[in-house]
Amino acid sequence: MIDWIYEITIILYAISLLGYFIDFLQNNRKANRFAFWLLSIVWALQTLIFVVYFFDLNRYPILTPFEGFYFVTWMIITLSLIINWFSRIDFFVFFANMIGFLMMSLHFFSPKSELSPLITATLTTELFLMHIAMAFLSYAAFTLSFVFAVMYVIQYEMLKNKKSIKRLGRFGSLTELERMSFFFAMVGVPLLSLSIIWGGIWGHLTIDQFNYLDAKVITSIMVVIGYCFFLYAKVVKNTQGKSLSFINIVAFLLLLINIFLSRSFSEFHWW
Repeated sequence: MIDWIYEITIILYAISLLGYFIDFLQNNRKANRFAFWLLSIVWALQTLIFVVYFFDLNRYPILTPFEGFYFVTWMIITLSLIINWFSRIDFFVFFANMIGFLMMSLHFFSPKSELSPLITATLTTELFLMHIAMAFLSYAAFTLSFVFAVMYVIQYEMLKNKKSIKRLGRFGSLTELERMSFFFAMVGVPLLSLSIIWGGIWGHLTIDQFNYLDAKVITSIMVVIGYCFFLYAKVVKNTQGKSLSFINIVAFLLLLINIFLSRSFSEFHWW
């Protein structure tokens, strides 16, 4: 039953994105409203599946890469719906959920890995759960910050070339896009920093000969440094506009390396 609900959910997610795409091309408000309520149904079904997994596994379902992609997608949908409800940045939901749908597709096609009871007992300590939860929350925050930065660049170019005047207001102002990009980066930095600290403490207490120079640890620190440089450029150097957005985009590329590549060279991370 859960597999069937999950398949329905990802189909509805795809239809919702199609509605947002039609709205983006044709400035179609009806398609936008239809896509919004469909995405709300997707969120409700995702929440139901998450709760069922929680009781079925008797733990928080965020410990494997399969589960992690799902949790980050759920966070992206949750935050994008909230932002869409309280702001007038209509196209933000479309751009954010393009990434969310990609992550849910990776989750859908990833092999479902099972954890042994011994590993589960080791990983389900409060310290480790806080470590991984903070990491996933920071990933969601940095993703939304990246989306706003990309939207800033697109909006800037549209204003510069005086194109698609009807769509300009639905992107939001450049000031608002930059402010939201900065806000989510500001939220993500302490979350990922806490995750690294708690992960280091957990590894020191749990893993024999814990390697602080592990690839995942190093790239995680590089991500924090990258986003700290972004915050420094904004607050101290008063950098603005496309230059600031490009710094954000580069920092997000570091995050992608951290998520998808570094675990291949890590001695103990598989997510």
